[in-house]
Amino acid sequence: MSRSPSFSVKPELGLKPDPEALQRWIVAFCIIRFDLEQGQLIEECYPPGCLTQDEELEVAFSSFPDSISQNQNRSSIHDCIFFFRFQRQKNRPQGNVTSSEITRVDDNMLPTTPKEKVPKNSKSRNNREDTKYLYGYVFNRQRHDERLKRGGEQKSVVILSHRPFSGVFRPLLQIMGPLYFDIGKKAVEHIAAYVSMWPSPVPGKLMELPIGNAMLKVNLPPSHSLPLEGGILFEESVSPMAPFLPNNQSVPQGLFHDSDLFGTFRGLLLQLWVLWELLLIGEPILIIAPTPPQCCEAVASLVSLIAPLLCSIDFRPYFTIHDPEFAHLNSLQERDAFPPMVLGVTNLFFLKALRNIPHIVSVGSPTPNSNRGALASRTSTGKFSGRPEGFGLQQLSLKKFSPSNLLNAVKLRRDGPLCLMTEHKEAIWSSYAATTKPDTSILNRLIDAGLSPRVEESMSVVNNEILRRHFLELTTNFLAPFGPFFRTTAPSEGSSPYADPPPLPLFIADEFLSSLSARGVGKFLSKRMRSNWLHLYRKFLEGPNFMPWFQRRRAAAEQEQNRLWRQARMRTDIQQLISKMSELEIVDSFNAIERHLTEETQLQKSGWAADDSATICQKLKGDLQAVFNVLPKDVQQLLLMNPQRAAFLQVQS
Repeated sequence: MSRSPSFSVKPELGLKPDPEALQRWIVAFCIIRFDLEQGQLIEECYPPGCLTQDEELEVAFSSFPDSISQNQNRSSIHDCIFFFRFQRQKNRPQGNVTSSEITRVDDNMLPTTPKEKVPKNSKSRNNREDTKYLYGYVFNRQRHDERLKRGGEQKSVVILSHRPFSGVFRPLLQIMGPLYFDIGKKAVEHIAAYVSMWPSPVPGKLMELPIGNAMLKVNLPPSHSLPLEGGILFEESVSPMAPFLPNNQSVPQGLFHDSDLFGTFRGLLLQLWVLWELLLIGEPILIIAPTPPQCCEAVASLVSLIAPLLCSIDFRPYFTIHDPEFAHLNSLQERDAFPPMVLGVTNLFFLKALRNIPHIVSVGSPTPNSNRGALASRTSTGKFSGRPEGFGLQQLSLKKFSPSNLLNAVKLRRDGPLCLMTEHKEAIWSSYAATTKPDTSILNRLIDAGLSPRVEESMSVVNNEILRRHFLELTTNFLAPFGPFFRTTAPSEGSSPYADPPPLPLFIADEFLSSLSARGVGKFLSKRMRSNWLHLYRKFLEGPNFMPWFQRRRAAAEQEQNRLWRQARMRTDIQQLISKMSELEIVDSFNAIERHLTEETQLQKSGWAADDSATICQKLKGDLQAVFNVLPKDVQQLLLMNPQRAAFLQVQS
């Protein structure tokens, strides 16, 4: 039986949950019981009424493993933690960003020739800006007791959130799950009260979140990695990515930075570069694992593999036949293209139901012999012990390169994925020919800890850092050729900062590929990719990940450029600037300053103004007055005919 970390509630505080404050982090807490006659039943949902009936059904069906754990004895308790993700169609919170608010790569940025273009209606424009997803984090307890009907019972404690903050909610479940089974529904009230007191999440920052007498210290993923449907404003999502590799490996560069990449794919390390490419270009992938914790960890690890690239394809860490999307996927004909998504499943029925999915990966062990939660322990205070099953490593040695391993791989490919119906094996089935070569120097640096669980857990941390840094470097170098299209410019010395900033460089796919082909991909990638590397860039441009990432980076660059020009206006000596201008240039400057002042005033009225907006307005008004004072009297009289303009000016009577 897994025990919760030391936790106590301070009764003297008299804490009460604040449903509105709770929404900053959590949509709802659910307690779900598996009833032998009626199936899955939601016993409690707090706050009440926040889910539709269809959503309650989907949460209930997704909160239990497809099968009873085999790790049992005559009377035992088995806990596990996993998470799922599903599309929310109704009761979406207000304030979601619409497509019109997003800085787009529109007609002037799209290719003008039919070849190699990024078409408007390609799968890269997946029209998901107006959809929301819910993430469900599950603490499932299976109690085996021969005295009970059918020999046992199941119950799940679920945290629902719009935010993919696994580093927060998994350790929170380690506290809340066992606490619920100790004191009942009071645990929900206690946890909700503490979460209500948390400050608003700040993406990309280290946050200290008190929960009882414990403290969760969590590095949240950066805003540029969060999907727009994740409950964040678009303005928050356009923070620029760091142009260099971070020295601090604990700082996440993408989603699920804390996933156990090494432990999950330990038997398929040579295939990580194939999987990186498949995620990069947005190919559909089916992940099969024996248990929900193993399959959701595999999906999370794959998503994290392409950091710092924004993952824009749909991913389902734990997918069941009850998901409404299954009916559509099951109806696809052999010639129909499978939508770009990553599905994590445990039910072998999917091997037959989704026959036309092109890439299938089998991971995990049917009899995991670790009850440790390595991932959760690295995201909290580091003091938690005794963790639920789901994130431990298999006691396997690193596979050596040998003829027997090659023969086994050939046999698996020949038998096909249906061989999993008789015996679970770690393998990948795909006809995709990768451009990137496995980096054996990275694999040789990985540490094999042997049979010591304690040593293996610490070595897993080291191995994960080695792998994650390599793929972060690989992705960063792959995206580097797009850098010139995000290059900002500040006003040159002596020029007017009141003019509009120049537009960012125009992007045309044909010209980009032609230029890249001529100058090469760079030393880092040229050593690691085959000669057809340009084809990988072409596939990336056509795939679902490119356009959302490119749009967000362009928006970040434009935001940064506007900031530079705003700063330049604050520093400008207007008297010195206009002393070198002709009368026509002075009039143009007056119109430009007035336009900036009007825009700033409108932002103030709408509530979207920056913190320094009042200072900016004061400076612009002074500059406008200075320019007005040097204009001829007849021009001044003409300008004052506009009431709004006259209000900006302090005209002497």
